[in-house]
Amino acid sequence: MTSDDQESPQGLRPGEILDFARSELFERTFQEGMALVEETASYLDGDGRRESKLLSRSAALAYASESMKLTTRLMQVASWLLVQRAVREGDMTPAAAADARYRLADRQPQQEPTNSEVPIALIEYLVRAEKLYDRALYLDRRMYLAGPDVPDTNPVLSQLGMLEAAFRS
Repeated sequence: MTSDDQESPQGLRPGEILDFARSELFERTFQEGMALVEETASYLDGDGRRESKLLSRSAALAYASESMKLTTRLMQVASWLLVQRAVREGDMTPAAAADARYRLADRQPQQEPTNSEVPIALIEYLVRAEKLYDRALYLDRRMYLAGPDVPDTNPVLSQLGMLEAAFRS
């Protein structure tokens, strides 16, 4: 018996997970996330690399540390988004996607770079990545953590569904 064949974990709401994976919100979040990954990679390989060569030794170390944090954060979000896409495409069940290895961890507040020489572009990418991570973490918790404070249905998705049905008529 594979993990996909096992009973869903208590509180798992496969319908809500599938609704999200098929939603416009997911599509926009996915596109934004992947675009940020590409844009950041381009920066780090191009302008960022040139900027880092102009920094003092301590600033270059701070730059390297911050770029590693940035890369790690973006890969975490990209992995999560790819899992949600696999759910949407039927390559993974919601129960499998609920496995801890596919979920986002609570994030520890990040300190701003302490070296004032770190390029502002890198800081802007860090801020954008943290905001994207926070949004994905919120969505992750809404879909995969059920409890007394989390309603079984998403009222916004329910309302959108009713509107779509009304306009289809």
